[in-house]
This record gives sequence, C-alpha cells and structure tokens, in this order.
Amino acid sequence: MVMGSKIEGQSTPANRRDPYEVLSVTRDSTDQEIKSAYRKLALKYHPDKNASNPEASELFKEVAYSYSILSDPEKRRQYDSAGFQALDADSMDMEIDLSNLGTVNTVFAALFSKLGVPIKTSVSANVLEEALNGTVTVRPLPIGTSVSGKVEKQCAHFFGVTINEQQAQSGIVIRATSTAQSKFKLLYFEQDANGGYGLALQEDSEKTGKVTSAGMYFLHFQVYRMDSTVNALAMAKDPEGAFFKRLEGLQPCEVSELKPGTHIFAVYGDNFFKTASYTIEAVCAKSHEDTTQKLMDTEAQILRKRNELRQFEVEYRKALAHYQEATDRYTKEKQSVDELLKQRDSIHSSFTVVKSTTSNLSNGSSSKISGEGSPEDGGSDGKDKSTKKKWFNLNLKGSDKSLL
Repeated sequence: MVMGSKIEGQSTPANRRDPYEVLSVTRDSTDQEIKSAYRKLALKYHPDKNASNPEASELFKEVAYSYSILSDPEKRRQYDSAGFQALDADSMDMEIDLSNLGTVNTVFAALFSKLGVPIKTSVSANVLEEALNGTVTVRPLPIGTSVSGKVEKQCAHFFGVTINEQQAQSGIVIRATSTAQSKFKLLYFEQDANGGYGLALQEDSEKTGKVTSAGMYFLHFQVYRMDSTVNALAMAKDPEGAFFKRLEGLQPCEVSELKPGTHIFAVYGDNFFKTASYTIEAVCAKSHEDTTQKLMDTEAQILRKRNELRQFEVEYRKALAHYQEATDRYTKEKQSVDELLKQRDSIHSSFTVVKSTTSNLSNGSSSKISGEGSPEDGGSDGKDKSTKKKWFNLNLKGSDKSLL
C-alpha cells in the first residue's frame, strides 16, 4: 500500500522517531504485520478525514515515512544496522494526495506532470476506506475477457477475477491500457479479516508508445516494476551520470502468484482534472507460454545488466577522471611549448646590430643605418627640407589634363 504526504509538506519529518515505534510494531514483525499496522494508522490520520486537524496531517506524513522504510527490505536492513544515517533522505519519494489539494496546487502539480516530472499520488482515503469496509461494487472480469470504461478522478472501478487451480498454476496477467493516454492506477486488494479489502499492490500507468498502461504479472517468478521517479531524481542530481541509474528504479513486485479463488482489482482515476478512460483485461498465461518464457529471460537479463552497469559506472568514472587529468595536462603542456618557442624567437631576434624597427619608426626616422642621408630627407646633398614635395602636392599622371 502506497500513500504519502501532501505537496506542500516535506516527505521526511523534521523530528524523526523510530519507524517501529511510529507503526507500533516490533523489529521481529512480519511484512504483513507492518502493512496491516500501516493501513490502520494511514486511514486514521489521513488528511481527507482530518481536514481541520494539522497535527493529524503531520502524523500521517510520519506514518507514511516510517512505512516507506520498513516496507523496503533494503532500507529496513540499512536502518536496522545503522539507523537514519544509513538512509539517503533525499531519495524518499514524495507523494501527493490529490483529493486534498486546493485548485492552485492541483494546477501546479498538473503542470509538473505535463513537463515530464514524475509525481507520485496516493489513493484517496475514501476509496480505501470503502474497500476496507467492503461497501464497494465489484464487477466480474472473467479470464480471457476485457472491460472498457471511464472512471472519475480519485474514484475507482472494482473488478473480481475468479481463477481455478489450473489457471493459478499457469499464471495470471492483469493489464489496463488507455488509448486516450489517461493517467490511472491499477490496484490489487487482498481479502481483509473483517470481510473487506485491503490495498496490497498498486501500479502507476506509464506511457508506452501511443498508450498509457499498467500491468500485474502473477507468473510464479519474480517480476519487477520500474519506478520512474528514481531515474528522475538521478537526472536532477547528476545529468551526465543518470544513464547508470536507469535500471535502479527496478522494484520487485511483492506478489508473484495468486491462489485459486476470486481476486479483487481496481482501476483508479489519477488524472488531475478529468475522467480516465481505460480497458482492463485478465489473461491466463497458459495461452502465452512463449511470451512468459521471454519475460522471464528478459527480467534476468535486465538484472544482470543492472549489476554490469554498477560496475561499469565505477570504471567509467575512473576513466573519466583520467581523461580529465589528461586534457588538463594537454592544455598546460601546449601552453608551455608555445611560451618556450616564443621565448626562443625573442632570443634569436636579439642577435642583431639593427635597432628595433618599432623604436626607429617611433622616433620619426627611416630604417636605414644612421649617418647615411638621402636627397629626400635633406641629408648629404644639402637640399632644404622645405623643398621636399608633400604627397598631396604631387602631380599624378593625367591630373593636369583633368584640370584644364
């Protein structure tokens, strides 16, 4: 179950308490016990139900933050070993409860979404509470069929998928698509002890080609979903190195198989202003054995590639550092060579008895050796300098004729 803070709040509480204490569970608690405790507290403090109680909003964010740690095996392990210091607080995803946003903030969030910034949204507390109370309307979705519809924003359409023993063993796939590229969530609910349904899985729709889609694959092997916010955060922190983080958003799906019986799924309208159109279908993997095998092989290849990229990133950054050192040295060496050659030219030019042309011209004299006169400059011939014709008094060829 994924829920989070409002857009105007911080994803990490200022004064952090022990996550186990916040959720009232022990360090030995199972994942299911932690999930159950979170559901109760999240609904208790959800902003939808406590609009006039700011303290409840803070408690809700604290509960969501604590669950984000304990629901992730790696983060839980890090916290158990070294506390909050082992966690990267900046990587905690911020989520938005659309049902509790004002108009201005909704527009703000919609703008960021259109700009390509992934924004996680939490499922409305009203939908979750109705499901938990078992008061939702469930429509049948037989295996091998599809249903199309339109769901209002922050509302959900529920479907019951009944599978037999053979279908359960073969594997089941539930997919939802939108040719209108609507934004939606695909939800999976588990039967709760009180007869209602508790949210167990959710997949946000992603744009794939000309449609948006979301899928859940219960095929008896580990399937991964891609969290696009991880790549977006990596891009913001290090645009050049973001490529190496592209596969870091892979998150293992918590449920890999379904037992015989009826299972509850839902399509949740996640658009900011309008309804979401969708088509949901239930498929038995028995008729797609080749495709199932290809998916298994591809998932394994992607995991190997993720490990390879982690190693390659280390090698790449070392090579990049060496390259930077080499280019810096190249610039310095080139400058040094240019200066040495310039210095040598200057030394060569010092071997002469002729005064510098620049200094002679600045004194108004010719470049000839001192003592050698010329008729023009009134030297040895004794002619008066005043008789020297100026360039503007010379008769150019044909100039007299032109004056006649």
